[in-house]
Amino acid sequence: MTSTSIEAEYGEINDNNRWHGVFQSIKDKCELEAKQKQFTLDESKSVSNRKYNRYRDVNPYDHSRIVLHRGDTDYINANLVKMERANRKYILTQGPLQQTVSHFWLMVWEQDSKAILMLNKLLENKQVKCHLYWPEKIGEEHRMNLTDVGLTVEYLQMEDFGNFSIRTLRLTDTESTKSREILQFHYTTWPDFGIPSSPVAFLQFLKKVRKSGALDDDVGPPVVHCSAGIGRSGTFCLVDCCLVL
Repeated sequence: MTSTSIEAEYGEINDNNRWHGVFQSIKDKCELEAKQKQFTLDESKSVSNRKYNRYRDVNPYDHSRIVLHRGDTDYINANLVKMERANRKYILTQGPLQQTVSHFWLMVWEQDSKAILMLNKLLENKQVKCHLYWPEKIGEEHRMNLTDVGLTVEYLQMEDFGNFSIRTLRLTDTESTKSREILQFHYTTWPDFGIPSSPVAFLQFLKKVRKSGALDDDVGPPVVHCSAGIGRSGTFCLVDCCLVL
């Protein structure tokens, strides 16, 4: 498909207000494929794990869910997404709940992720969409101690780029005393149920993420999240893969 035909197709859908139908057809196709391949959601729906899900209707498949290897549970609402044609891997997850902050950081540690891509604000439309999962202030005295998973998180520095910021955080395993610096790319001008205010700003954000090496295949997959981990998160991955291809 050429760029001209993509533009024409977009115009035809938009002019005739057919977006709901397009979305529904994609949704139906995906649900049919999941049914045919017998993809299950058993772990996410178990009584012991329901409290770890932000939304009742957003659950990770059993075959691709991230499995934790220490702490009081092996469950987190997160999927490994592979785009083999683009040689990309991502971990898509929900914005952490208060009771899943330690699980979130354990996933970052165990999956050897170099970066977290946060595409939402903590509070949107007067609703909490994500719990604050990093220290509020810079400095060792403000570090988070996640004793249930044997990790600490220290806030080192922050750079502000207007539409987004980049935080540097130090993640330490208290048992081995090994540490890694984790970059958090926080995009703050992408509204829930909306689109980025500027394509230029979004592409600048993507360029910074790529330049950091966070998407390279010699490090663990980046952890990508918004509130549910499907809308803005999925869109980021789609744009990145399309540009690769």
